[in-house]
Amino acid sequence: MRKPRIALAATAAIAALALSACGGDGGGGGAGGGGTQGTGAAGESIRIGIKFDQPGLGFKDGDNYTGFDVDVAKYVANELGYSEDQIEWVSAPSAQRETMLQNGQVDMIFATYSITDTRKEVVDFAGPYFVAGQDLLVPADSTDITGPDSLNGKNLCSVTGSTSAQRVKEEFASGVNLLEQPGYAECVTAMEGGQIDAVTTDDIILAGLAAQPAYSGKFKVVGNTFSEENYGVGLPKGSELCEDINAAITKMIDESAWKDALAKNTEGTGYEPNAELNPPTPAPCA
Repeated sequence: MRKPRIALAATAAIAALALSACGGDGGGGGAGGGGTQGTGAAGESIRIGIKFDQPGLGFKDGDNYTGFDVDVAKYVANELGYSEDQIEWVSAPSAQRETMLQNGQVDMIFATYSITDTRKEVVDFAGPYFVAGQDLLVPADSTDITGPDSLNGKNLCSVTGSTSAQRVKEEFASGVNLLEQPGYAECVTAMEGGQIDAVTTDDIILAGLAAQPAYSGKFKVVGNTFSEENYGVGLPKGSELCEDINAAITKMIDESAWKDALAKNTEGTGYEPNAELNPPTPAPCA
């Protein structure tokens, strides 16, 4: 069984936490530091960080957790020997992800977590399990917005603190009008009310928003990506799980479960990921 590897990772996380005397925030420590409890199947669990507020990717509704990230995480956990009821879902806000892995608050993170060289200095990654790209969400009947260079004179929305909209203005359409909202849901609401013409962020995030029942048939993803974001599985530095996770991702893709999960979570939006990049091939583990 592969479960002892999780237990070893949790033990290492506890030791690191004790040496550094660091406290955790945003999810709590829990028994075993990394979330696993012992080595027996009966009492064991695995703690997985996801977004709780990202429809179509990671979303918490009462006791239900849905989204593409969640479905991939469930598949990987099952391949590692954990049933769904042995998963502890933990909220993993973007700004806290590295800290949560370093402090042993989670065993792994699936949360639109782009693999970057800077992040790899402090955490490890398996995957990627998806390659996203910056794109545009527009009203379903829009015909004049075909990409970022067609936004001059248009109102473009993104989230406060994001660089996505500013990138469009600097690189593609200097005459675009930028508007900020606290979250992407607010951007979509503003577009529904006719105040803005387009929303920009990663394509799969946009598709997840458009797939929500309240927006059924109202919006579409343009399908003209202009960046490349490799979503990986965040792991504590030195984790032994990378190869097993990559094998699970590869199996999910080969069995078409990956394709089915993507279709389910973007249904009704007409969204198709970049076929040149997806499904991805996980990179060799360091």
